[in-house]
Amino acid sequence: MEWYYVAIGLLGLLLLFISIGVPIPFALVGASLPFLWTIQDFNTSLMSNQLQLWRTWIDYILLSVPLFVFLGELIAKSNLGEKLYEAFYRGIPIRGAAAYGSIGACAGFGAVCGSSMVGSLTIGGVALKQMLRLGYDKRLSAGILAAGGTLSVLIPPSLILLFFGIVTDTSIGKLFIAGIIPGVILTVMFFSIILIWKKLDDKAVPKKENIETVNFRFVFFAFLPIVVVGVIIISSIYFGIATPTEAAAIGVVVTMFFSYFLGGLTWAKFTESVLATMKTMGFLGILLAGSALFGFVVEYYGIPEEITKHIAQMELSKYEILFLIMIFYFVIGMFLEPVSMTFITLPTLFPLIQYAGFEAIWFGIVYTILMEIAVLTPPVGLNLFVIQGIANKDISIIDVIIGVIPFLIALVLMIALLIFEPEIAMFLTRD
Repeated sequence: MEWYYVAIGLLGLLLLFISIGVPIPFALVGASLPFLWTIQDFNTSLMSNQLQLWRTWIDYILLSVPLFVFLGELIAKSNLGEKLYEAFYRGIPIRGAAAYGSIGACAGFGAVCGSSMVGSLTIGGVALKQMLRLGYDKRLSAGILAAGGTLSVLIPPSLILLFFGIVTDTSIGKLFIAGIIPGVILTVMFFSIILIWKKLDDKAVPKKENIETVNFRFVFFAFLPIVVVGVIIISSIYFGIATPTEAAAIGVVVTMFFSYFLGGLTWAKFTESVLATMKTMGFLGILLAGSALFGFVVEYYGIPEEITKHIAQMELSKYEILFLIMIFYFVIGMFLEPVSMTFITLPTLFPLIQYAGFEAIWFGIVYTILMEIAVLTPPVGLNLFVIQGIANKDISIIDVIIGVIPFLIALVLMIALLIFEPEIAMFLTRD
């Protein structure tokens, strides 16, 4: 069977299954099986399924995924995230402290948790009602918290960077390190958006916030867990002391200590953290198995190589290839969530990036920002619905969408900066 028949058939079946509501992991398997049966009989295909699942989950680096998820859940279920936000907005004596504090808290949370949705849910659950109560514009409030959660994906550790490294066989440690400077720049850009919004609409930010300030001791112990855990994870990876998996394990132990002694973590909340982690990993486990089978069929028929060969014949420049790939992700990101996109599309498109001559680590950062854009673009922008769900009837989904537009522009500008100056991402990874 010709490769292009398989490619069209795989894509067509996948879109069909997704459109009728089949969960993505099962849609991947359902799209793969008809073509798997053209090269294997039924019994052999069952064995292939088992081997693909086993090959996926014996990867040592994958053990870091449940550890980072568990770490984020511990912070979310304790009040460490709430204290971090309070330290920011009650400890900064300037107008707009709650807005700046929300971005700061999201960035701080991103230094220990790699999930955008968990970041928006944790900080947004605390900050949104407070900002509305203080008199902040609802669109500004929603935009800050929906976009702020994306900082958790770029500032290491990051689950998307982790999955990118696994799929493309790129150093996880270097990907994490490469995200630091772009993450800091993006945080500053988000701060600037609040400042510009305040200048353009003076009523968007209350002139005076009737809040009780906190003392230095409160601020110190609010920042202590995030700083310690973040430094342990990043420094241990950067200096080669520990692998990402080992760093995640150490981070979990330290986070459990802080969550109990400083975050008021109870046994019930700890159990909730474990169950939430198991639920997340249950989905990811099936998704990884389905994507492994899908990838096996794609590789067997040589689809990535054929696409790369035909693109090469078109004689496009490297930046034209990059532009086409970015447009593809802008469009598909409106309909798929980032983890699914990573496992479905990267095995096919990454060879194009290699052919064009871009560095894998650099593209990993660009790709992660594209995934940040995906969670902020309707109709399936996860962070949009997380914030709207927290707000309930106080804020409509349209308000959330309008609120994130300036932050989407900042994300696009960040990609432009990385294209014009790749060293922003690569500087810290140089030997």
